[in-house]
Amino acid sequence: SYHGRQMHIEQQTHSSSCVLLTDTPVSVCEMFLNLNWQLLSLACVVTSCESLNSFFLGTYNVNGQNPKESLSPWLASTTTPPDFYLVAFQELDLSKEAFLFNDTPKEPEWMLAVYKGLHPDAKYAFVKLVRLVGIMLLFYVKVEHAAHISEVEVESVGTGVMGRLGNKGAVAIRFQFHNSDICVVNSHLAAHTEEFERRNQDFKDICRRMQFSQDDLTLPPLTIMKHNVVLWLGDLNYRISDLEVDHVKDLIAKKDFETLYNHDQVRQNTLQFVVFVGFTEGEIDFQPTYKYDTGSDQWDTSEKCRVPAWCDRILWKGKNIKQLHYQSHMTLKTSDHKPVSSLLEIGIKVVNEESYKRTFEEIVRDIDRLENDCIPSVTLSQREFQFQDVKFMQHQAKTVTVYNDGQVPCQFEFIPKLDEPSYCKPWLTANPAKGFLAQGASVDIDLEVFVNRTTAPELNSGQQQLEDILVLHLDRGKDYFIFVTGNYLPSCFGSSLSTLCLLKEPIQDMPLETIRDMKSTSQGSNPETDKPQEIPKEIWMMVDHLYRNAKKQVRIALFSPLLAGSNHSVSEALLLFLDALPEPVIPFSFYPQCLECCSDSSQCRQIISMLPQCHKNVFNYLTAFLQELLKFSAHNRLDVNILAPIFAGLLLRSPTKQDSTEKRKVKEFFQHFLVQTPSDRDIHYKSPE
Repeated sequence: SYHGRQMHIEQQTHSSSCVLLTDTPVSVCEMFLNLNWQLLSLACVVTSCESLNSFFLGTYNVNGQNPKESLSPWLASTTTPPDFYLVAFQELDLSKEAFLFNDTPKEPEWMLAVYKGLHPDAKYAFVKLVRLVGIMLLFYVKVEHAAHISEVEVESVGTGVMGRLGNKGAVAIRFQFHNSDICVVNSHLAAHTEEFERRNQDFKDICRRMQFSQDDLTLPPLTIMKHNVVLWLGDLNYRISDLEVDHVKDLIAKKDFETLYNHDQVRQNTLQFVVFVGFTEGEIDFQPTYKYDTGSDQWDTSEKCRVPAWCDRILWKGKNIKQLHYQSHMTLKTSDHKPVSSLLEIGIKVVNEESYKRTFEEIVRDIDRLENDCIPSVTLSQREFQFQDVKFMQHQAKTVTVYNDGQVPCQFEFIPKLDEPSYCKPWLTANPAKGFLAQGASVDIDLEVFVNRTTAPELNSGQQQLEDILVLHLDRGKDYFIFVTGNYLPSCFGSSLSTLCLLKEPIQDMPLETIRDMKSTSQGSNPETDKPQEIPKEIWMMVDHLYRNAKKQVRIALFSPLLAGSNHSVSEALLLFLDALPEPVIPFSFYPQCLECCSDSSQCRQIISMLPQCHKNVFNYLTAFLQELLKFSAHNRLDVNILAPIFAGLLLRSPTKQDSTEKRKVKEFFQHFLVQTPSDRDIHYKSPE
């Protein structure tokens, strides 16, 4: 596309326009000089045109309440109507149904309240909504700007229970407006004053896990920080540290916000470059927005008597951004929080399409004339790469530098080899996989190796090795070959249950030939000396550790990252192990039967009795362990509604994507084994004591 080429040209113009090789023929040099001046003129056309647009950002933790009052004092508080509205909510619905099924009737109620509260002096078009449990983000734009919005994508990341569920986390909308890429993030981070490190980790997890797919599937996903403009708002839950509640209220009464702000956890952590590095927040000259008695302006009078804090914040990252106001809205009293708003004026890149197209076409014609005189050429810093001791789910990367030593700009791309669907094996990626290089310019390409549950089984068994050849193709030029090799350390993650039951020692200590031949060897083995284990020792070790050390710990400690130490690590390892099985505990072939009889407890148990022996043993062992946990529910606060959704989806996986009906049936099937003990146990469960 024109826009895609323009971005490459902008980045490379200055280096290419000043390089002339002394031994280049004069006619070619003159043509290049003329071409580079045209490139410069094109860059000027693209970058000199900038429009200023106003963005209204609002955040409101509504504490699970219904809309009871007009939102106009908040949303229509600006003198002139803004061009964009990005409206964020937290705790939209605190019910168990919203948490378990991500469904709430309050979504349309608040959406209607927002629409009615928008500035009355302009017409707005609804663009997008994204919600994760109670975290919701709405996007409206003036109708005259709607045609210039493209590439709208939404994503969500849960950081709550187990570090994954959506009671805490973030939702985001990314889009392109004219030629500027914008990402808006609404987050609700971990609560409580002392949990600032957990909030820091939530922020880092959101930045790492939030990824947007691109229209060109060969390009890597976009992360939050890859955008020109990042707008971050929400209930960040950072508190006031080291001050007693009465002292805080006294400072507020004196409007001594500067002293109070020195104890603000957002300020403290940003100064230490822990979170929000490169972000800007406007001056806070309003009193803390949390916590009030609902329906009033009175500070929290409950038994907990929370210390007031600026929990609700708005920050930004990018160039040409000016904040026009940053304020709270005390007149709204629906919640124990007060809503906050910020009006930003952002410079947006706007392309003169007619001038751009005309200049671009002239450049293409000149490049075509040069084609017969100048063939693209590059040099590679290295052509062979060796990755040592690659492990499951652990990223490794090496860099190859591609330098354009030819006389013309060139386009490069990794292309598939003959009869292969992709340019590389699924465990390998090249980033960027294609691009544009001006004369004398260079680019660093990261070769990244990452083994996940999809690629691990064949590597564990030795059926595949870390070996691949990448073909780097130059448009109108030749191909260059990059050789990638490595050694993978086999792991229990991604190995089948039947294989692990046959292993008497750690899988990394066994030769690949032994693992590959184990099935055929076991068929002729001595049943007394080579009898397989009833369950893999890895499962026993993890369950044994959790049973001994964590059975009485509350659920937020047993299955969430809030717990420091080995219990959290072991619980995460157990869930990852089950998720990585190439064939789940209940094999895929039994999946339709399980859904059909999900309402009949006896038929469900009958299906389990027909599983392959090692699969049946593991299922019985895990369900017995979960039943043991439920016996201590008074201590660990676990119940069937918490455990069933987590483990049902791991033990009974669908070979294809599940819909909501299937998820409900899977949970119903598995609940039979938590509420009553199956009568057809084939192994005697003994709690590891």
